[in-house]
Amino acid sequence: MSLFCTTLRFGVRNVRLSRQTSSCFNLSSWAFNLTKPSTTKASVSIGKYLPANKLCRSFSTHIERQPHSEHFFLRQLFDRESCTYTYLLADAFTKDAVLIDPVIQLIDRDLEIVKELGLNIRYALSTHMHSDHTTTVQKLKKYLPLCKTAISAASGATADVLVRHGDIIRIGRLNLEVRATPGHTNCCVTYVCHEEGVAFTGDTLLIRGCGRTDFDQGDPETLYNSIYNQIFSLPNTHRLYPGHDYRGRTVTTVYEEKRYNPRLTKSREEFIQIMKTLNLAHATDNQMGINLQKFSLSN
Repeated sequence: MSLFCTTLRFGVRNVRLSRQTSSCFNLSSWAFNLTKPSTTKASVSIGKYLPANKLCRSFSTHIERQPHSEHFFLRQLFDRESCTYTYLLADAFTKDAVLIDPVIQLIDRDLEIVKELGLNIRYALSTHMHSDHTTTVQKLKKYLPLCKTAISAASGATADVLVRHGDIIRIGRLNLEVRATPGHTNCCVTYVCHEEGVAFTGDTLLIRGCGRTDFDQGDPETLYNSIYNQIFSLPNTHRLYPGHDYRGRTVTTVYEEKRYNPRLTKSREEFIQIMKTLNLAHATDNQMGINLQKFSLSN
């Protein structure tokens, strides 16, 4: 009799455990849309806090990180003094690479990484014509004579390659589309790698911000149009890598900026008014305000 009671209690415990396990599986399956839940008080109550398919689809569509291809190599480098990002982008197999917006004070760092990884820098790209980047590109060419300098044709500068809207820069099997995004300066461009779902926006679009428009060539309406027509027109999941960030953030997405950017969630008229009344301090080191209309990047 004792053995029978023990067996019975053990069986009941297994049934309870089985029911608990089944319940957990059903809840997990419902949350990830694997099975359709029954309409019970429990599911209705949980539904108040976790909308069924809507939350899952929203998460997947706008936040989930896209995987890169095996050819894609990206290194994000940072200058603590100016809060500037430099990007080293390469085809991992051919070792062809580009440097986007290098900083002159850290040129030795960039060259060391390039040498260690055995990369071949084919292009030094500038997203815009401010001397904090262009003087570096000029110096870089002295160390890497086979490297070609590239900047927008709208800059009026001399370079090995003058890029225009719609041009394609090829790095091994990777392609960078040039999109003209003026407004911060006349010659601002955004480089887009559609296959990998990334874009390098320079000073045009920052994380929860944008480039200032109170310098020479700056125009808030032009900047607004550039961002909406050339950057916000990209898929929501495209990751955006800015030229600067002053709060330690490294990357954002099209969806995030369309939804959370405090300036660009406003109407065009409100945006123009915001940009005209920022009252930002002017640069004191002459890095930003220098006239570069006759500057040469090919010396």
